[in-house]
Amino acid sequence: MTADHGRRFEGQVALITGASRGIGLAVAQRLVDEGARVVVTARKPDGLADAVAQLGAENAIAVAGRADDAEHRAEAIATAIREYGSLDVLVNNTGINPAYGKLADIDEAAARKIMDVNVLAALLWTRQAVAAGLGRERPGTVVNMASVAGLAPAPGIAYYGVSKAALIGLTYQLAAELAPNIRVNAIAPAVVKTKFAEALYSDDEAAAAAQYPLQRLGVPEDIGAAAAFLASSDSGWITGQVLVVDGGGGLRASL
Repeated sequence: MTADHGRRFEGQVALITGASRGIGLAVAQRLVDEGARVVVTARKPDGLADAVAQLGAENAIAVAGRADDAEHRAEAIATAIREYGSLDVLVNNTGINPAYGKLADIDEAAARKIMDVNVLAALLWTRQAVAAGLGRERPGTVVNMASVAGLAPAPGIAYYGVSKAALIGLTYQLAAELAPNIRVNAIAPAVVKTKFAEALYSDDEAAAAAQYPLQRLGVPEDIGAAAAFLASSDSGWITGQVLVVDGGGGLRASL
């Protein structure tokens, strides 16, 4: 049984990238719980099949492919329009981090791939969604999944942080260019308990959680709730903003 969050997305259609598990799936689930129908994307069909089973086949369609592949983006967006009749919400959640360490040591090919997936793909998903009608008939929203790593130095995940800083900059620019019909905002989570972030807390979760004033790590549902707020009419006078969801972690410097 799902919680009753209201029906803010009744009659709306959302496309969420990187949604086979973790944060992306939690965002999709929250939007479905509030009445949306969703198209979910990720690289692996098996994971997406499991996601659709969780979301309900009556609520979700999966399209497998790489976020940085133009044909995949076109197919996913076309599927939303063809099967559900519109596209109202785009959540750019796909992110990769195949390189750890200092900027001085990063492999150039890995750096390019990180930027292609984490930043350029978000721009191209947004452009293709706009071309397909996002914001044309009724207000549209874009939510970009950034990170606190994009707001300050991020030891160990330095270039990932650079890419998320760039995604935040992209959010500002798109918000200015796409207003007034489309609002664009970003979320900057701290450590959330997902497979993607497991290396950051798996050795000692209690110690990792103790760094935050709220004394716990984030869970995907925390980010799903934030994304639903930014995608909904409840944030109708908010655009070009970065919502930090970090359990109070940003307060640490002043404590």
